[in-house]
Amino acid sequence: MTRLSRRAQNRIERENRFLDAALKVFSRTGYTAANMDDIATEAGLSKPTLYQYFGSKSDLFTAMMLRARGAMMIQFDTGDAEGMVPVLHQFAWNYAHTVLSPAFLSLARLIIGEVQRFPEIGRAYQAAGPDRLLQGIMDYLTAQRAAGRLAFDDPELAAEDLWGLILSAPRTRALHNPQATATDADLKRYIDNGLRVFLRAYSTQPARDLAQLESLLKPEPQAKPDTAAQATSETGTT
Repeated sequence: MTRLSRRAQNRIERENRFLDAALKVFSRTGYTAANMDDIATEAGLSKPTLYQYFGSKSDLFTAMMLRARGAMMIQFDTGDAEGMVPVLHQFAWNYAHTVLSPAFLSLARLIIGEVQRFPEIGRAYQAAGPDRLLQGIMDYLTAQRAAGRLAFDDPELAAEDLWGLILSAPRTRALHNPQATATDADLKRYIDNGLRVFLRAYSTQPARDLAQLESLLKPEPQAKPDTAAQATSETGTT
């Protein structure tokens, strides 16, 4: 692996600071009210430096959304050696933890509130976020179909079914009620059931894939305590 120069590392670090700051500002104020001055201040860097990295607020917003997409899609790019079922399982959790994060829920609510007056903001959000994510899911599922693991006629409908089964209900509830925070236990209920339904509908070998999924869903066995060490601890003997 090629080691990055210190200059390249610094550039990546500054870029990530700007992207982190952008998410905070956009999720706090919405797209229309956000400005580059506030984002630079949030990042603790100068506005001219911000413009060296991102030429406009629109470019910054797109880059922010693309980074989130990358975090959700990373398993599709790196995990295929593990097999389709573990990849889908990990994607589901990456997706859930990203879109149900407080910042992204707040951003989505604010964008929805702005689209009536500024429809171009809704189009930009859709194009940079959900549309690109959907295309990535379609590409992965299409590759699995070519490998003989899935069967479907319409990649878009299959992809929509996957993310809808995984998270549609808890995300809709969280968007409408900020107090309706889903715990990991809540998410597991939806994710596990959604993947089971998806595999029954689309897998070419559903019995095998469902068995693999169930093995992933089993809790990790807890190690048995060392009884001799425990007895020593309790009695204070050596």
